[in-house]
This record gives sequence, structure tokens and C-alpha cells, in this order.
Amino acid sequence: MKVVIIGGGASGLVASISAALNGNDVTIIERNNNLGKKILITGNGKCNYWNSDQNISHYHSNNMEVLKKIETDENRLKVMKLFDRLGLVPRIKNGYYYPYSNQASAVQTSLIKEAKSLGVKVINDKVNSIVYHDKFVINMENGIFNADKVILATGSKAYPKTGSDGMGYDFAKSFGHSIIKPLPALVQLNGVGNYFKLWSGIRCDAKVDLYDNGKYVDTQTGEIQLTNYGVSGICIFQLSGKIARNIDKGKREMLKINFLPFLNLNKNEFITWMNKRNNDLLNRSVSELLDSIINYKLSNLILKLSGIDKDDKWNKISSEKKSLLVNNLLEFNLEIESTKSFDSAQVCTGGVPLDEINPTTLESLKQKNLFIVGELLDVDGDCGGYNLGFAFLSGLIAGNGVNN
Repeated sequence: MKVVIIGGGASGLVASISAALNGNDVTIIERNNNLGKKILITGNGKCNYWNSDQNISHYHSNNMEVLKKIETDENRLKVMKLFDRLGLVPRIKNGYYYPYSNQASAVQTSLIKEAKSLGVKVINDKVNSIVYHDKFVINMENGIFNADKVILATGSKAYPKTGSDGMGYDFAKSFGHSIIKPLPALVQLNGVGNYFKLWSGIRCDAKVDLYDNGKYVDTQTGEIQLTNYGVSGICIFQLSGKIARNIDKGKREMLKINFLPFLNLNKNEFITWMNKRNNDLLNRSVSELLDSIINYKLSNLILKLSGIDKDDKWNKISSEKKSLLVNNLLEFNLEIESTKSFDSAQVCTGGVPLDEINPTTLESLKQKNLFIVGELLDVDGDCGGYNLGFAFLSGLIAGNGVNN
């Protein structure tokens, strides 16, 4: 069969390999000059391509029951066998898989070489429309191409510099699919406040609790980056998809940040701890008592927001101001106004609903012989190799599915 894959990213490349291994005549149509362009920027150029912890809780979708039928142990084993076929030797750190060379190009190159060795052809052109008349007619800027089966692997709207402009959603809609509104995910957050310049550039470990309209939602712990617009960092990214969806629904999103999670103290215990520290370290200002446990720029800001002069002595501070200081250190309230745009997002939340595709083959339930993979689907994962892992897994399923 003549199989055409629209998009030559991670999911498209894997789909082409899988379809070619099944004896099909496979062509990738990719608008960029290079295949797998987005792979090169993943994992800060090291390409975190998989995670040993494949618990379904690391993925997010509006239809988790269908996702469970896609994210199976059998399908994950097929992905692991693909890695062996590609010759990828992993460097595994805390469950995160990187190529042992720590170079994203190793993953990109191995995929491209395997596809081309199997006879996969590549056309560098932009697809304008796809119609179906017994066969698929693919209208490109520089010609027309026909196909028996089409796999949509165009990516989402995230990071459009790599060519992800959201056109795949339009293709899916033209065949009757609905689209759950795509929103930025794994992205930085814009906060509400006028003090961000004072903490910009600080990195610190923190525990971050997310509240949605005052109701607790989730907790993440790890390094956060304090910026001139709000917050960033992996644990912020993990929460950003939920935040984007809730803000879009008109809800109020609040982060409560514990800047001293390593102390593992509640508010009363922290007061006791500070009393002891003050007794042990004589003639120290409150700012000096906080030295070595928190960045001085951050402690000075928190003292200022608590109405405390950095030169004040602990015993001279009122109980009310001490209480406010403890709140700002252990439960700093940061209201989130918005996420950064698609330009900054690693992935999107939303896309083609999973109940509109066959979970066994990823064939469209709206259009026979049309398959949808990767970020076009309503699936997004946590940081840690999950999104690239889903790209590989979905590409494999669709590439096998074209022969069913």
C-alpha cells in the first residue's frame, strides 16, 4: 500500500519505520528541510526520550480510559525493541533515558537512517489540504500526491519555530473530527504582582501546591526558577497543563510555595526552630539568621513583604510579623494570571479526542484509512521523556495499524 505520513517529527519517523517494516511503500511529507527537528531541542539538547516509570498517572487526557488501551505494557515493550533496533544505548539517570552520548542528534540520526534504510522516501513540501476520493489526494504547494492511507503526524501548536503551526488540527477537522482546544503545556507561568524583578534569576528547591478556586489540586517538588514575570522550572511545568485548562475555564489559580521544604517543618515548628537558631547565633539580624538556608535576594524580598527590616533582631519582631514571615516562607501565595504562549510551550494540552480514534490501530473513527498520532491527539505527558515516549509509541501503533 501507498502510505503517506504528514510530518517528519518523532512520531512520523517511527510511523514510517513501522509501516515500512510491514512492507508498505512509505513517503514522509515534511515542510522543514530537516526531519526530526524538534528532537534536537528536547532535554536541553540531550534528548530525554523515555522513562522507566511508565505509570499512566504521568499522562493527561480527557479520556483516560481510552488512553489505558493505548499505553499498554505490550506496546511499551515494542518501543523498547525499537530502541534496540535503532542501536540506542541509554544513559539512565533516575529513570530518565538519554542517548549515552548525551547528544539529541544521536536519536534523530538513528531514526532517519533506519527509515531511509527501509526505503522510506521524503518530500520536503508544505501540505495545504487533504481530500478523500477512493484514495487520499494530498495537495501540496508544489504538486499533488495520492495515497491509500495517511498518517497525520504534524505535531501540535507548541514551539512553532520547529514548524508546528496547528495545521494538523485543520486536517483532522476536515474529516469530521472535533478538537479539544489546544493550550500551552510544560510552559512558564505569568504571576500577579509587582515584585518579580526583585527575585528574578533565583533558582531554589521548593514544594509547590496548586489550588483551583481555593480547592487543593496537586503538589510538585523540585527546583523552581523565579523570573521577572513569575515562575518556571520542572515542577512548575508539571502543573502548567492543569493551570492552562483551568484558566481557560475562568477559574482562579493559586500557587502556595514552600521555599524551605528540606526543613520539613510546620509553622509552629519553624517558629521554634528560629527561636533556637536565634539563641545559638548571638547578635544576628533576622536576615543573617536566614543566611545559608535561603537565597539572600529572596529572603530580603520576603522580609520586605512581611514588613520586617532586614537588620531587625528576631526577639524584637512582633508575633504578627513573625507569623506573616512564616507564611511567606512556607506558604507564599502566588496567583497565576496566565501561561506563556505556544512559542515557549514544549507541548500542548488538548487535541483530537481519544474517543474518536481506534485505540488498537489509531485509525480515525471518522475517516477510514486515516490515522492520527503524537501531539495531535489529546494526550500530554509530564516532563521526563513521556511526551517523546508517547510519540514513539503512537507512531509504532499507527505504522502497524495501516496493515489491519
